[in-house]
Amino acid sequence: MMDRIQFTEYLQLNLDDECWYCFQCGHKLISAHENYKRGCLVYERDPAEIHQPVIEGEYTFSPDPEWVRILEFYCPKCGRQIETEYLPPGHPITHDIEVDVARLKARVNKGELIIRQGHLYLAEEGGG
Repeated sequence: MMDRIQFTEYLQLNLDDECWYCFQCGHKLISAHENYKRGCLVYERDPAEIHQPVIEGEYTFSPDPEWVRILEFYCPKCGRQIETEYLPPGHPITHDIEVDVARLKARVNKGELIIRQGHLYLAEEGGG
């Protein structure tokens, strides 16, 4: 059995079942062969909620919702916010992490890489 690898603050990869997990509650999000964001709840925020207008008038220094949208991605079990992204309206959700799971598993199984306490090390470094 392999440990989970910490990929971001609240996102882990389990090489045993090849799935993404929420670090906060351990909930399985989706297959690691897919975009982890597809396994999350998505909330589209009004940019003015996040970046409130600084001044009144036509130009408020708040992002224009016709130019940008803010998407927040949450664990469907515990509600932990896993990621946020700013995108132009109509732009697809970005696929920001793509892992060659088979190659990573092979390197761990060969002993080239070591997983220790959620971190990935080269075997020659000894893992900490």
